[in-house]
Amino acid sequence: MKVIIQRTKYGKVEIEGRAVAETGPGYVLLIGVRKGDNETDAKHLARKTVNLRIFHDDAGKMNRSIEDVQGEVLAISQFTLYANVRKGNRPSFVDAAAPEDARHIYNKYVAALKSTLGEARVKTGVFGANMSVTIINEGPVTIELTSEP
Repeated sequence: MKVIIQRTKYGKVEIEGRAVAETGPGYVLLIGVRKGDNETDAKHLARKTVNLRIFHDDAGKMNRSIEDVQGEVLAISQFTLYANVRKGNRPSFVDAAAPEDARHIYNKYVAALKSTLGEARVKTGVFGANMSVTIINEGPVTIELTSEP
C-alpha cells in the first residue's frame, strides 16, 4: 500500500464539474493499493498518517501532527501509484490490486482515519471515478508512506 501525503492549504475533488469534497488546511492523500495488501497495512498506514509530524510548531519546526493542528483530510484512491514503466512507454498496472480488493482496503484505511480524526474532518473522492483534483500544496511538503518492506 502506498500513501502520498501532501500538506495542503486547500483541496477539492470535482466530478463532471461538480464539487464532491473540499477541505481547508491539512492533507490531500493519494492512496494506492497493490496486490497482497490487507487490513493490517491499511490500519498501520492510517496510524502513521495521523501521527506524522509535518506541521510547524511555535519554533517553526515540523513537530505537529494533523490531529495537533485540527487539520482536515481529503483521501483519494489512485491506482496509478502502482504504475510500472520499466519496459516500454505504456504503464502497466499489474501490481495494482483488483478494484474490488482495492476498494475494501481503501475503505478500511479511510475508516481508520475517521475513527481517530472524526467523520467531519475526513472527506473522500469517489472510488473508481474520473476526478479532477485541486491541490494547493503548502511548503511544499510531500511525503510517501508505504507498507512495503
